[in-house]
Amino acid sequence: MEHVMIVGAGFMGSGIAQVCAQAGYRVYLMDVNEEALNKALAGIRWSLEKFSSKGMLKESPQKVIERITIVSDLSKAADVAWVIEAAFEEQALKEQLFKQLDRLVSADTPLATNTSSIPVTHLARATKRPEKILGLHFFGPVPFMGLVEVIRGEKTSDKVFNRGVEFVKSLGKTPVKVHKDIPGFVMNRIFGAAFRECVDLVADGIASPEDIDIGMRLGYGWNIGPFEIADNAGLDTFARVGESMLALGEEHLVAKSDLIVKMVNEGRLGKKVGKGFYRYGKDGKKVPWDS
Repeated sequence: MEHVMIVGAGFMGSGIAQVCAQAGYRVYLMDVNEEALNKALAGIRWSLEKFSSKGMLKESPQKVIERITIVSDLSKAADVAWVIEAAFEEQALKEQLFKQLDRLVSADTPLATNTSSIPVTHLARATKRPEKILGLHFFGPVPFMGLVEVIRGEKTSDKVFNRGVEFVKSLGKTPVKVHKDIPGFVMNRIFGAAFRECVDLVADGIASPEDIDIGMRLGYGWNIGPFEIADNAGLDTFARVGESMLALGEEHLVAKSDLIVKMVNEGRLGKKVGKGFYRYGKDGKKVPWDS
């Protein structure tokens, strides 16, 4: 049975670890923060129990959990078939991780990044194996979302790109192939253009987040609205992506308003802290803000 290492035990990393374990892979979930690891494992267990209660799991939650091992360093990277980096959206941090991983993994092991905005080619330059670097951009919450972008860097080999496509399929996900490495790739550029307008409409007092979410669900068939998506992903993540896109010269995909930054500074980070564009009760259900 192949082993996979996930680097980063946050919202995305824990979700990726869960779907890999559900697909039968042995998983090393790595983070330097012990609290983050314990929180991730508890969240995975809760999620698996929910899946099981709805008849959506083929085996017991415990059997899936047993395939996940938490680790606090990168040493196990030498023993895996895949490494997926899912750290914070900060290029310097990701480059440092790729430098370390480049020295540890075997010659045949692809290094994938879950970055949502940074070009894969930029991260590949931190390694001596750019042909083995690719993007595997999952969407959150990962256990529920069927989509993964597979991104080809400038020097990604055909073999590694195709392995990425097959790996995504092995997880029960649908790959969207991205053949040219550009900031934000495909889906986030499309969403970013829409979300930029949504944020500015709210900042200008033209419509509320609730009404825009309702409009996108009922008028355009979205399963959830753009502000619900933002709260689920974390507004701090959206702020970092915005900074990254500005640095990469993609101003047209970033809201003119500083609303997101103000909300982050106020501690309104989204669902994970109980307040963002919506408030959330202990049961996780959202309640609109009064203003």
